[in-house]
Amino acid sequence: MAIFKGSGVALITPFKEDLSVDYEQLRKLVDFHVEHHTDAIIVCGTTGEAATLTMEEHLECISVVAEQANGRIPVIAGTGSNDTASAIYLSEEAEKCGVDGMLMVTPYYNKCTQGGLIKHFTAVAEKVDTPIIMYNVPSRTGCNILPATAVKLAKEVDNIVGIKEASGNISQVAELAHLANGCMDIYSGNDDQIVPLMALGGVGVISVTANIIPDDTHELCASFLDGNVARARELQLKAIDLCKALFCEVNPIPVKKATELLGMSNGKVRLPLTEMEPENVARLEKAMKDYGIEF
Repeated sequence: MAIFKGSGVALITPFKEDLSVDYEQLRKLVDFHVEHHTDAIIVCGTTGEAATLTMEEHLECISVVAEQANGRIPVIAGTGSNDTASAIYLSEEAEKCGVDGMLMVTPYYNKCTQGGLIKHFTAVAEKVDTPIIMYNVPSRTGCNILPATAVKLAKEVDNIVGIKEASGNISQVAELAHLANGCMDIYSGNDDQIVPLMALGGVGVISVTANIIPDDTHELCASFLDGNVARARELQLKAIDLCKALFCEVNPIPVKKATELLGMSNGKVRLPLTEMEPENVARLEKAMKDYGIEF
């Protein structure tokens, strides 16, 4: 059974003015997504700026989100690392928080071979019982999970149950779906490719855009799963310009600005991320207004 189907939000991590984590606002964001039909919350992923959180902050964010969700919505914790030992530690600690799943990115910077990926994911999975979704985002990590590798892991490791596919390569996703033949859940990691990926058998999305249009992102996925492909396609195409604006600078800079415009955060990011360039803020504001978002 899938950890979730539909729209999982890649949740931002709100900061205070001094750039410490705003845990009170984090709790409010959990409630917001429960109220607006988001199907799962993914905490401490790329959009959650996990790369600049301390280990203590990382685990506290997971704990706070799991506690606030209180079983109302599945919580998936980002526990990946370029260091297998650190990924094991994060995963073991996240499991103690009672999360429903883990999102585990491929090792970045030092990277590894396909054989190394198999050993890395297997080593972590053997230390926990919680279901694991692998995260393939080669544009950020320099490391691509090939379809045969992903399928081997899903078939041989009981608690590796899915993959977030953010390669942007639909041909690769088609090959993955062909080889998997239903043995793993596939989630879109690209907001502009939700419908194409679900057409290949995907069960949903782990979405940046859902931070600001949660109801529509949920409806897009639910419509497709219910067989209303025309409505899903309509919502997908409606969101294209908004998706482009939300990725006109490196994620999560634009979505943090968007949540600031909506009064959901102060928009602060930690270095090396920086404030959004004025011309891109104007582009984002226009895209939001054209979509029909009021702020």
